[in-house]
Amino acid sequence: MSQEKTTGLVYIITEKSPQSQLFADYLLEHTGCRISIYSPEAALPSSNAEKLLILIDSDHISVDTLPEWQEKLPEALTKIPLAAFNIRDMDHALEALSCAQLKGVFYRNESLEVFCKGIHALLDDELWMSRDLMAKLILFYRKYQSNAFRPACGLTNREMEIISLLSAGSSNQQIAEKLFVSEHTVKSHLYNIFRKINVHNRIQALNWIHQNLGPILPNIETARSLQRNR
Repeated sequence: MSQEKTTGLVYIITEKSPQSQLFADYLLEHTGCRISIYSPEAALPSSNAEKLLILIDSDHISVDTLPEWQEKLPEALTKIPLAAFNIRDMDHALEALSCAQLKGVFYRNESLEVFCKGIHALLDDELWMSRDLMAKLILFYRKYQSNAFRPACGLTNREMEIISLLSAGSSNQQIAEKLFVSEHTVKSHLYNIFRKINVHNRIQALNWIHQNLGPILPNIETARSLQRNR
C-alpha cells in the first residue's frame, strides 16, 4: 500500500455481519483508514479525526428514511461528507441525491478497488460519481439555472426551490424547516405555484414537474458542486 495515500476515518452504516466485517477489513488493509461499523440505529460518536467519511448502506437505510436518519446526526457530524453504496442504478442514485447532499455514490456492482479509490477521493474533499451520473446532474443544474433566469410559468426562485423539495416527497412541514419559513408561508407559496402552473393539488403538481422539469430534481447543492468541479 502506498504511503502517499490519504488516511482518515470511515464510518460504515450497515448491519453488522461476517460479510460487512470482511468488507471493513478489506478497506482497512487497502486504504490505511480506520474503519468502524455502526448499525443504522446506533448513535454515531463525534470524532476529532482530521478526515472523516460516512458510508451509508442503501440496503439498510432506504431513500425514504435517509433524510430522517441524517437529521439525527450529532451537530459535529453534520458537515461530514456522506456517500451511499449498494445503489442499484442511476434512477436509484438520482432518488438518493434528491434526498441528501451526498458527495459520493457507489453502485452495487462496484469493484473493491474502485471503492478504495473513491474513499480516498472523498476524504480529500472531492466528489465520487460515475460520469453518466455527473453528466445528468450537470444538465439538471444548467436547466435549473435557466429556470432561475427564465422561470417556467413565471415561477420565482423561491417557488422553484419549493418545487424541488415537493418533487423529493417533502411534506409542508419539512419544506418549512428546510427553508426556515412557517408552514403558512409554504402553503401560500404552494397556492401560488398551483395557480401559475394550472393544477389543483400535489399529485397534479408532481405530474407537471415530471413533464416539464424531468422525473426527478436532484439536490441542487450537489449539482452545483459538480458544476464547479467540472
